[in-house]
Parts: sequence; structure tokens; C-alpha cells
Amino acid sequence: MINDKNRFVMIFKKTKYRSVVLGVLGMVMLAGCQPEDSFENNGLTDPNLDASFTITPVSGTANRYVLEAQNLNYIFSKWDIGEGIYQGKSTEEIFLPDAGTYNITHIAIGRGGESKSASQELVVPESDPNAGNLVVGGKFETDEDIAQWTILNISASGASWTFDSGSATITASDWNQQGIFQAIEVQGGKNYAVDMNVQGEGSVDTWFEVYVSTTAPVQLNDYSADGTRIGLNTWNGCGGTPFSGKLSQLSCAGSGNVVSFDEDTTIYLVIKCGGGNVGAITIDNVELRGTN
Repeated sequence: MINDKNRFVMIFKKTKYRSVVLGVLGMVMLAGCQPEDSFENNGLTDPNLDASFTITPVSGTANRYVLEAQNLNYIFSKWDIGEGIYQGKSTEEIFLPDAGTYNITHIAIGRGGESKSASQELVVPESDPNAGNLVVGGKFETDEDIAQWTILNISASGASWTFDSGSATITASDWNQQGIFQAIEVQGGKNYAVDMNVQGEGSVDTWFEVYVSTTAPVQLNDYSADGTRIGLNTWNGCGGTPFSGKLSQLSCAGSGNVVSFDEDTTIYLVIKCGGGNVGAITIDNVELRGTN
């Protein structure tokens, strides 16, 4: 039988235990109310997180640069050299084959998930002689880019290339077609690969063809010099359903995207498209690069 003294002790212990449990729960709930993106004064983050970095050309090698974070008091690095963010190391060696101005960004990820970023502008004065892109204006980003291309009128109407900031789009119907082209100087005895990003929702009775030839296009004439290199062809099984990616990977037409010429010469890169119902096919990042 429990006497009054023992009953009092048991009640006291239960009350004390409940108080501790409620206290802990209150602390958890209070912590849970703190916003997930609140980093200040939470005791987890580093107030001195620093994403600064240096860019140093690699001695004796064109178009290669070393990116080096200056403060290593963080967990890991992310970098963006103009092609999207990727996770890397505190020191990265990069290769930029094309002349141009690049915005290089370092993102330092610290304790508690906090991040800081720093950016620098890097000017690459010349394209790499072996791997640089010989296509001028292949990104279609500016009026100057677009001015590098000439419309090749084949059909009188019913097909049209239009240019937007960062892309070029062909629409066509009723079996009409149109092309764009530019002249490019190449070296004899070298291999070159032609490619581009291509995107569409799917077309019907459509051809999309890329040519690389020494034969110059003629206005109001069809073009097929030296045969299609790469392309889409709905009769061959590509381009009829939604697609997006490198044309070299999506292609189901042509002899292949690698070309060569016996001597230094002027070649013409021609991109033409037409068909019964093309809808719209969009391209960007058009390239012709040396592979050896």
C-alpha cells in the first residue's frame, strides 16, 4: 500500500518529467519556426564565407586558364564559365576555344548551406587554331551575329527563317523551303566537325539538311552540293516527334558531320529546311571546329 509520502514523491517526479519534455518540445518547435533560408546568427554558418578567385593563363598553352579560389574555408565549389553551373574543385583548369568575353562565376558553398558568389570578366583574344569555332555569329545573340548569315531564297514564298536573341527559327509549309549560309575559310588536310543545337515540337513530311561544300549557293536555286552531311528527315524516322539536342546525335540523314578538304579553300556552310508542314525548328550554337 502506497503511503502519502511515496505518493507525493511519485507525483513530483511525473510533474518534473512532464516539464522537461514540454521544455524540449518547445525548443524544437521554436527552432522549427526559423525560416530555412535564414543563415544569420543561427550558429551554423560562416560569417566570413568568401567566393573570391583568381584567373591565370596557363603558360605556353593558348586558351587555357586556371581558376583558383582564394579562401578555402568552405565545403565545396561550383563554377559557371558560361555553359551552366557545375560542381568542381577549388582549383579548376578550363579550356575556352572561342574568342570572346566570358563571365566567370565562382559559387562557394559553406556550412549550413549558405552560399556566396563572385564573378569576373575574362576576355579571350583569339580562337584556338585547332578547336576554335570557325562559324561567326553561330549563337545569334546580337545584330552583328545575325548579319554574318545570308538568307538563301529557294522557294518564292511559304518558308521563312527568323532570328531572335540567341536562336534562328525556320517555318515552312506546302513543300516550300529556305536556307541560310555563310562562307568560311578552312585549311587543307584538316578534319572539321559541324554541329548545332536543334529543337522542335515535331514536323510532318519535313527535311532539315546541313551542307559543307566549296560550291557557292545561288539565290532562287535549290542546294545539294556534295550531299547532306547531317540532318533530320521524317521519312527516315527523325524529326517527326518533339526533339531537342545536338543535331549530330539526333541526325538520321547524311554522310556524317566530319569533313575535310585537300587544300586551303573557302567553303559554304548551308542549312536548309522545307516540307509539307515543318511547324517550327529552332537552332543555336552552330559550330564548325577542327578535330585534329
